[in-house]
Amino acid sequence: MSVLDRLGQKLLFTFDPETAHGLSIAALRCGLPAGARTVRDARLMVSLCGLDFPNPLGMAAGYDKNAEVPDALLGLGFGFAEVGTITPLPQAGNPKPRIFRLTADEAVINRLGFNNEGHAAAEKRLAARRGRSGIVGVNIGANKDSADRIGDYERGVALFARYASYLTVNISSPNTPGLRNMQAREQLGELLSRAMAARASAAAQPPLFLKIAPDLVEAELEDIAAEVVEKRIDGIIVSNTTISRPPLRSGDVARETGGLSGKPLFERSTVVLAKMRKLVGPGIAIVGVGGVDSAETALEKIRAGADLVQIYTGMIYAGPALPGRIVAGMARFCETERLKSIRELRDSHLDRWASKPLS
Repeated sequence: MSVLDRLGQKLLFTFDPETAHGLSIAALRCGLPAGARTVRDARLMVSLCGLDFPNPLGMAAGYDKNAEVPDALLGLGFGFAEVGTITPLPQAGNPKPRIFRLTADEAVINRLGFNNEGHAAAEKRLAARRGRSGIVGVNIGANKDSADRIGDYERGVALFARYASYLTVNISSPNTPGLRNMQAREQLGELLSRAMAARASAAAQPPLFLKIAPDLVEAELEDIAAEVVEKRIDGIIVSNTTISRPPLRSGDVARETGGLSGKPLFERSTVVLAKMRKLVGPGIAIVGVGGVDSAETALEKIRAGADLVQIYTGMIYAGPALPGRIVAGMARFCETERLKSIRELRDSHLDRWASKPLS
């Protein structure tokens, strides 16, 4: 981390986490901060689901909830950015405080609850950027008090298909009561069928991804994989935050309820990723998320079976230059290892990760 990044982090850490997040969004809207020089390397390009990603590193959903700064994020060096989660109606989310830094663990616990401004506000912003380059995915969700949650996802697909490079159906947040129950096979089958039908009826048909939780057992992973394959979903994002608590050093704050992200999530999310790759085979796209904070951890996700990788919490602790540093590190790795493409690395540690237990 540079001196400037350290100073910026120190300043932001004087504010509570939610205020700091808002300030970072405001800074990006104003053209600050500057990221590291963007690395352009043909060896990092990934062609997937009809999209040409300039590099495999993306910003995960949860940061730019309201589609305010996707282009500014791309300017930090990301190969793609995912906005949301966006629900049909605006909602305030859960009571504050609801974000907690676990600084000693380089982790965060959040129980935000899909706080966002709703479909209409996000649509207005995404419509304004139509025609611009850059891959921007849209992550859609359901309102907490919705009487028809699957209908909420249908509405999200129908509305955002014309703006999104890809769409993500997010049923994996632990902070909306009952949402993760939609990962059960019967509900999931209906959800995916209706989401795919909504996409087929839309004027544009972007790739459709499913985002899953890391807190799943083998049988649940098997059911999800079977539905993804049967319904011909384009890809899976593995994974959201975890409600489990591996050994942590951050004291009382580690006992807060909510989803844990950051370094402690890397192991479990990567095991789930590899197991899912084994289940769905080589042809379905997988995005690896959880605990990525360096070029090496990003590369390891790819070795475990990921086509693309996303980060979020790592930037809280490493600063806005992190994506540029990760992409530059990937390019150096390709040079050192004489790879023609980063894709050559995929699945090289698949068996090692897939054989680990889900503990």
